Amino acid sequence: MPLPQLNVHRHDHATRALITLAGEIDLATAPLVDAALAACLRDGIRTADVDLRAVTFCDASGLNALLTASRIATDAGTTLQLHNPTPALARVIEITGSGFLLHDPHAVRPPSSRVRAAAGGAR
Repeated sequence: MPLPQLNVHRHDHATRALITLAGEIDLATAPLVDAALAACLRDGIRTADVDLRAVTFCDASGLNALLTASRIATDAGTTLQLHNPTPALARVIEITGSGFLLHDPHAVRPPSSRVRAAAGGAR
């Protein structure tokens, strides 16, 4: 069975970095996320934008890596923002209360009326 793969690309512009992640973020690849964001702090980056458009899978380890990076960035006076999560990843971010990580918190849509009705809410 092949190992999960995550490609990490970083493009700097002055004190801002765009980090593009492509592939799976899980227990095996979360350290790559940690390393990329730690390098940004070490290099004096003040804003790190993380593009998640090409992330095909993110488990609890991946979400934890993003949350930890956000906390470390905040403590260092740096901003970390997630952009373009897939609908599935946006949903995970929403239900875990991690929507503050998103650049556009409105990107996470409220549950549909069908979901609210199934949960016993308004119809």
